[in-house]
Amino acid sequence: MIVNTAAYHFVSIADAEALAARLLERAQALELRGTLLVAGEGINLFLAGSAESIDAFYGELKDDARFSDMRVKYSHSHMQPFARLKAKVKQEIISFRRDDGQPLDYPRAPAVAPATLQRWLRQGHDDDGKRVVMLDTRNEQEFAHGTFAGALTLPIARFTDLPAALEPHRAGLADATVVSFCTGGIRCEKAALWMRNDGMDNVLQLDGGILGYFEDVGGEGYEGRCFVFDERVALDPQLQPLVDAATP
Repeated sequence: MIVNTAAYHFVSIADAEALAARLLERAQALELRGTLLVAGEGINLFLAGSAESIDAFYGELKDDARFSDMRVKYSHSHMQPFARLKAKVKQEIISFRRDDGQPLDYPRAPAVAPATLQRWLRQGHDDDGKRVVMLDTRNEQEFAHGTFAGALTLPIARFTDLPAALEPHRAGLADATVVSFCTGGIRCEKAALWMRNDGMDNVLQLDGGILGYFEDVGGEGYEGRCFVFDERVALDPQLQPLVDAATP
């Protein structure tokens, strides 16, 4: 059985090139596959391999104080979903290109925990009685596989398109508690920060994204699967892959 992981952490990285090289060398030694993204604003990791290798990699990474409290999200598959291992140094670990949406420059936007969101969706409003609007910050290819029931989806091909696509909806969201979400939390964290800095003080982010929601509470309120950018294609609320071709 292959252990699949997704993790990100916003923290100042002064040694991005050196860190990327070190992480790549260690992941190679542990026979992991996937993608390591490093930028001055943090890291974004998608890695798969044996349970022992995964535990060793993240255990060593978390010995670095910069990443000690980083959340790692887990799932399993019979197949290895990545063809190879690669490391990249980028300007942003997820490109947004908005000065007012950079996590190192502002306090983190308020978040809602999966269990709390599950309760809100079940009762039809938040704890103050306000309607809840789920805002999908992913692109059209992704939400075609599934999204939260009744979510506001935007016709975007890339994350940088989100601000313009959201503009026509802003007035209609003023009386709601808006919960931004994405696959693992990284885009909805930047989006929520930007929206709050741009005057939308009624926005929260879903802590851990869809995968964190599935991991913590299951799929209540979600319709379909969650698209992932690897050979598994999409995961159901039990974190089982749509495509798992290998023999158990």
